[in-house]
Amino acid sequence: MGVVFASFSMTTRWTVSGSPTSTYKTSWIGNTFGGGKYWVQNNIDAMYVAANGTVYTNSIWDEAGREAGIYKDGKIVGMLDDTHGWSRLGGKAIAVNHKYIYLAITQGSIGKTEKDYPPDGTNWYCVRRYDLSGKPAPFSGGRGWDKSMLIISQKAELTGLATFKKELYISDAAANRIRVYSTETMKELRSFSFARPGGIIVNSQGNLWIIQNKNSSNSAKILHYSQDGKKLPQEITKVVEPTAIALDPQGRLLIADNGPRQQILIYNVTEKPTQVGTFGIKGGIFAGNPGEVQDLKLYGITAVGTDAAGNIYVSNNGFHRPGTDLRKFSPSGKKLWQLLGLLFVDNADADPQTDGVDVFAKQEHFVMDYSQPAGKKWTFKNYTLNPFKYPQDPRLHTSPDGTFIRRIKGKRFMFLTDMYSSFLQIYRFDNSNKSKIAIPSGMFVGTNAEGKQSIAGNWPPNQPKKGEWIWRDRNGNGGFDSGEYDTSEDYPYFGGWWVDSKGDVWKTLRTQDGIGIRHYPLKGLDEHGNPIYTYSSMQKYKTPSLFTDLRRIEYFPDTDTMYLSGFTTDHPPVGDDSGVVGSEIVRFDNWSQQKDNPTPRWRTVVPHDTTGKREVSTMSMSVAGDYVFAVTLKTAEVHVYNAATGVQVKQFKPGPEVAGESGWIDIPHGIRAFRRSDGEYLVFVEEDWKGKVLIYRLRG
Repeated sequence: MGVVFASFSMTTRWTVSGSPTSTYKTSWIGNTFGGGKYWVQNNIDAMYVAANGTVYTNSIWDEAGREAGIYKDGKIVGMLDDTHGWSRLGGKAIAVNHKYIYLAITQGSIGKTEKDYPPDGTNWYCVRRYDLSGKPAPFSGGRGWDKSMLIISQKAELTGLATFKKELYISDAAANRIRVYSTETMKELRSFSFARPGGIIVNSQGNLWIIQNKNSSNSAKILHYSQDGKKLPQEITKVVEPTAIALDPQGRLLIADNGPRQQILIYNVTEKPTQVGTFGIKGGIFAGNPGEVQDLKLYGITAVGTDAAGNIYVSNNGFHRPGTDLRKFSPSGKKLWQLLGLLFVDNADADPQTDGVDVFAKQEHFVMDYSQPAGKKWTFKNYTLNPFKYPQDPRLHTSPDGTFIRRIKGKRFMFLTDMYSSFLQIYRFDNSNKSKIAIPSGMFVGTNAEGKQSIAGNWPPNQPKKGEWIWRDRNGNGGFDSGEYDTSEDYPYFGGWWVDSKGDVWKTLRTQDGIGIRHYPLKGLDEHGNPIYTYSSMQKYKTPSLFTDLRRIEYFPDTDTMYLSGFTTDHPPVGDDSGVVGSEIVRFDNWSQQKDNPTPRWRTVVPHDTTGKREVSTMSMSVAGDYVFAVTLKTAEVHVYNAATGVQVKQFKPGPEVAGESGWIDIPHGIRAFRRSDGEYLVFVEEDWKGKVLIYRLRG
């Protein structure tokens, strides 16, 4: 959710008695642009490239409202208006002619209104018409509040759009039909049957090439049809996962194959379709050193297009919609520009062994050069997910976000949790080869699902029928196999997760029985390098009596220091806001010696809701070096407390480098702090509104 703040000077100072005064600077990773009017949208699901190289895009969702962006020469030149809010979403298709933009959208209901909206419980799957400046272009008989929508279906999204002369072609997948409308009047002219239609392209003769999507019993194909719906004999079958098609200036067909090849297939279609080339390295991001980013290594291809000069444009979304990677290439394959919007509802963490040079999000590895200007410090180095080798990777089946990077016996591990603290996923890296892929290694499911399996559905396979579990990849294949689960039936409420510097896992529970801390000691690494955790070795600790609702935990074994947060008897909650830190952060020294009846070293009250309106709440906390960092939910203010005293010593917001703005903090681990060897602090904060992670840099 987007909340805009006034610009905030990076030279603003705060002075608190007995505390240092210092400046900070704001930077970011994951998006080419820092904010304001300029950000790359969260995903690109469809794309049209005009002859002059203008790129028009469509996506189902962009948090800040750029579902339909317009790009040219590596710059943002505009967006289509009114694609966000009021139960409106983008879609999976877009087409453009000399006068209008035709955008596939979903319009949902909004309850009673005098305007034209769907009845409650229904959606309209529409084509919305815009002029070339991005303003809605209404027409006689148009629907919606501004009469710019053409309703095609109430059952499913539209999967293809194309124009030719004065006709608009629409893939109506729900009806298994291709529908043809006038581009001017938006009246239906004709339609014809076509099973499982996807993307459409129309050649210079007016004939159609249409993707026929696969299903459980049929492979995908590219079929050839006349304008009036007559099936022509040419077809292309040697494609696994066609996601988009385009024509180049030579009349050749370009097919985006999002299967294991991860390439653009090039066909001569003047007579019998003949493959005459490919674009991109075979295997894409997984070729060579798997996961290593290179210009011609594609991954998660969603769209392809060309301009009049033969330049090739490719949209990569990765897998399970992590973000946007839009590239323009010359006809010879030289990358001309690249736009990135890689992060959405995500945070990052630094590798402690490389002093913050290596930074990881849930699917991306960035290499940092802190000498560079704001927003230029990061390089997208590696993509760490391989859906073909590890199809059961939890990142393909869940929505993780909060990243912990830890070193265990010198080896790098990544831990991920989610917006609801419902699990903790574990990944290892194979240091014996050149692969950059994070290998599924283990997983904790955080709650007992009251007699049901903890994760509904068919994933993961072989999971216990009830209760909670710990999975470990005992045979090293990255899959959830029989015999790899340890089970328990513990208290059915979640809280917070923590992985300490030794690799021990900690968990808080919102229990009322007074035993709300779980500790899973690391029992070593198995023969495949997976961390070993068991319920038989799990330790339970009492919740300190001052807490009524325990939320977060961070333990530091080197100093035997425990930090806990939650609501207390002195500062109780108003309502039940399950995601926040609580009302107090408390430090305990010598934890292992007094854990049954601990005495706080200090208690500090953090911003929390006292009105029930949730305008002020602390969402996340992180301890590093001499400070405790906390960030508020709606205002994204970072509060900094002296770790020795609990006294607040600093407070800051996003700086002018990011237009002084941030979205809400949506995740329990939305802040992560790291102290570098030179004493500088890096503070990573989730910023999902405009698709990035903020980095604050400050001295102690």
